[in-house]
Amino acid sequence: MQLFAAERFVLRTVIILFVVDAALIAIKGIQLDYVGYFLCGMAGVGVFALGLFYRNSGRDLPIAAALISSGLFILFSLVGAVFNYMFLPVAFPVIDPVLFRLDRALGYSWPDMVTWAATYPWIGKMLFVVYTTSLPQLLLIIIMLGFTGKDRMLHHFIVTGVMGAMASIIFWIFFPTYGAKAYHELPEWVTQAIPLMVDPAYGRELMRLGQDGVTYLSPKNVLGLIGFPSFHIFMAAMSVWFVPRHWLVISVILTLNLLMLPAVLVQGGHHLSDVFGGLIAFAVVCAASGRLLDWLSARESMGVAVTVPA
Repeated sequence: MQLFAAERFVLRTVIILFVVDAALIAIKGIQLDYVGYFLCGMAGVGVFALGLFYRNSGRDLPIAAALISSGLFILFSLVGAVFNYMFLPVAFPVIDPVLFRLDRALGYSWPDMVTWAATYPWIGKMLFVVYTTSLPQLLLIIIMLGFTGKDRMLHHFIVTGVMGAMASIIFWIFFPTYGAKAYHELPEWVTQAIPLMVDPAYGRELMRLGQDGVTYLSPKNVLGLIGFPSFHIFMAAMSVWFVPRHWLVISVILTLNLLMLPAVLVQGGHHLSDVFGGLIAFAVVCAASGRLLDWLSARESMGVAVTVPA
């Protein structure tokens, strides 16, 4: 099957994570929702295989690029989320106390932020909707970049996403956080006034997982473990940076992701420092992934492993 350098990089990462996940699941004796993961995996494999069919048949190369990247995106998200869970219970002290001190220095309080949003329920409801757009935005941008033939930008996008997720997971392993929501309660009227994607009960479940570990895994109930740096902010920065430069598309994506800043705080239960961490992480990883892609592309142009044997 013919794949470009960036696609091979992501595929190899997916395969390595799959093998590591399977080994750790067996070693730890974790029960698995095999049907759920099989169906999700087949969805990713199906999209990926359809993209390969289009490419190998020469029917429509832009559609092929979009489908291959979408399939890889789905598969990486699946094995990456499981990989994150393999490091429960946490083995290192949480850094939330440090982040709380930073929040206080900046005059930030998560309960105050959520209470403010609940005082104006339309704001809290709007931020709830905005928060849910992160992953759909990424898939939409993959499709747009693929369909418009912007292969270099598309490859930089998927490599940045993979490297960013892996860097965030590795950082979290050594410097775990539960987020502000795990340490606070909210007045009942607040939780009745607005829907919350992440609430104190969610935070307490994260804390339980961090202390007791996981015994059963299903794609239906996987929680977002990473607090610092905020990967929602990382994804928002990806969307703004890589979106095709059409004024209408840019205006929509930029507006959504400016609103994502308060949405991550209110709906994600984050420390304020998580937001800055996500932006810094994106700047570093985006530059590093560009250099890696240049190196991979240079090897490819010299004919090194241009084709992966079927």
